[in-house]
Amino acid sequence: MSVLKDIINYILGLGSAVFVPLIILVFGLIARMKFKKAFVSALTLGIAFTGMSMLIGFLSDAVGPASEAMAKNTGIRLPALDLGWTGAASITWSWSYAFIFFGVTIGVNILMLVLNFTKTLNVDMWNVWGKALTAYLVYFISGSLIAGFIVAAIQVVLELKMGDMFQRHIQDLTGIPLVTVTHLMNISAVLLLPFNMIMDKIPFFNKRADATSLKNKIGIFSENSVMGFVIGLLLGFAAAYGVSGSLNLAVKVATSLALFPMISKMFMQALSPLADAMSSMMKEKFKGREVYIGLDWPILAGRPEVWVTAILMVPVFIGYALILPGNEVLPLAGIINYSIAVGGLLLTGGNLYRMLALGVISMPLYLYSATYFVPILTGLANKTGAVEGIKAGQKITWSSIEGPEFRILFAESARGNVLAIVGMIIFIGLFVLLYKYMMKIPVASQRYNVEHQQKTKTAAVKG
Repeated sequence: MSVLKDIINYILGLGSAVFVPLIILVFGLIARMKFKKAFVSALTLGIAFTGMSMLIGFLSDAVGPASEAMAKNTGIRLPALDLGWTGAASITWSWSYAFIFFGVTIGVNILMLVLNFTKTLNVDMWNVWGKALTAYLVYFISGSLIAGFIVAAIQVVLELKMGDMFQRHIQDLTGIPLVTVTHLMNISAVLLLPFNMIMDKIPFFNKRADATSLKNKIGIFSENSVMGFVIGLLLGFAAAYGVSGSLNLAVKVATSLALFPMISKMFMQALSPLADAMSSMMKEKFKGREVYIGLDWPILAGRPEVWVTAILMVPVFIGYALILPGNEVLPLAGIINYSIAVGGLLLTGGNLYRMLALGVISMPLYLYSATYFVPILTGLANKTGAVEGIKAGQKITWSSIEGPEFRILFAESARGNVLAIVGMIIFIGLFVLLYKYMMKIPVASQRYNVEHQQKTKTAAVKG
């Protein structure tokens, strides 16, 4: 057992930029790609992940201090320290049962593929820690380790079904065939769905409002670089950086938004050959069945709508933290809330009006959830000693924890909380509704054309 754990820890230590491409190389060879072609695809994927990670880190390093300065300017001090996803991941991997969830993730996926309950093959093994975190949260709250494993397995099922429902939308947004995203952050779309359906009835929110369409409305300000510059400049002024500091921040944000689409093209170069090979293999061996390749969310990072929403939500996040009664966390390490941005992108097809509105509506959920998780994450950190440099008595949490509603409802249900059980049933119902909704609506590139045709027909009838 300890040997297996050491092997897994060594592989994880290679980093996602090495670990995931290795898996892609193996699957490429299984799909009978030539070694040279499979190796180049895997290497290109590693380069794409590395480049995207560098850009995300660069942007976070630029925006983080500005956010912290904004928070300090308020003079407010809150007791829980926000460690972000990296802190949560290091704490989770230190749990003695964490490595077992590789088996849970792979086993559930294989079973669902064999039974034809999913088309998604999740190769994003790097994020297995998210399933382990869910299991620990449930175990901590309910006292049942078995319940923790069951809920983690349910999470795998939901992630695979999200991979199915979002695949054609992701292909439309990225241009990459037969690729999807199996990250838990997509599940934010479940609770956002009712609000989005209300927006379906409001004319303002039915206007095409992705980055491409805005070019015809606001001209030069719709360019990724200019949009990033303006947002960075405003954030700098809000942080009291002064003219020089604000201009420097503006250029950094502009640089990130300009380079994201360039790096994202490498995902297409890497994954398209593998998708074609696996599609041919599946059609040959399983009578025409196709398979989707489930990956981490950065394949969507080339969409500027993600970053416009995430960065504009920074002051909103801090503002809520200062005024919401009972909140204990000031968002810092987790200040860029990818969950809202990515879930909103997939649900709305990149409609910025909707994404920003949904962000404002749902942001309090993350702060109250982070407050709820304070004793749990603090307890695990103290138990394992995984986080160094934390003072005795210091509370820790993660301000933008992914899928907080799913984790809390299922954990509380596991300990018999009646209200949570009702909430869990409602959540499952909304998930089913989301599945039907996403399978039915046109992809983003077609929605405007459909709306335009409907308006034309209506005008013709009136005429």
